[in-house]
Amino acid sequence: MYSLLKFLIIVLISLSIFQISKAEQILKYANIDQVIKETEIGNKMITKINELDQANIKKLNSYEEELKSIENEIKLKKNIISEQELEKEVNDLKKKIADFNKEKNLMVKNFNDIKKKELKIFFDKINPVVQNYMNEKSIDILFNSNHIFMGNKNSDLTKQLIDEINNKFSN
Repeated sequence: MYSLLKFLIIVLISLSIFQISKAEQILKYANIDQVIKETEIGNKMITKINELDQANIKKLNSYEEELKSIENEIKLKKNIISEQELEKEVNDLKKKIADFNKEKNLMVKNFNDIKKKELKIFFDKINPVVQNYMNEKSIDILFNSNHIFMGNKNSDLTKQLIDEINNKFSN
């Protein structure tokens, strides 16, 4: 019994020493959204995504205006044309509206896929730079500041990472 107690005390002391040594990890944080916006490579990605979005919006607005025009024409002809012809034109309009909604959903899906792909490319490019910076500064973990409640300003690496990334990709 005495030897078992002695053994447990030794194990607990050695575990606590091990925990103390592990508690010396260097933890830092950075605002990833700001890194994306303020780096040249991130800015190019955002511009590309925004241009695609604007082109999609322009195309959809044009198609929507066309549909409204057709709808207005039908309303004007409503009392002039026969019931069968009116029904035919209304059904054609409904088909065009369904096609518009399919096209819109496809554009949204493609846009989101391209956005994910561009973000993946961005992070694949900057990952070695960030990893190298972390190794040089002996940083164990880097958090996104959006998920940090409170932290010391000295632990914020946003500006340093922006500078490192811009220096690496300025060529």
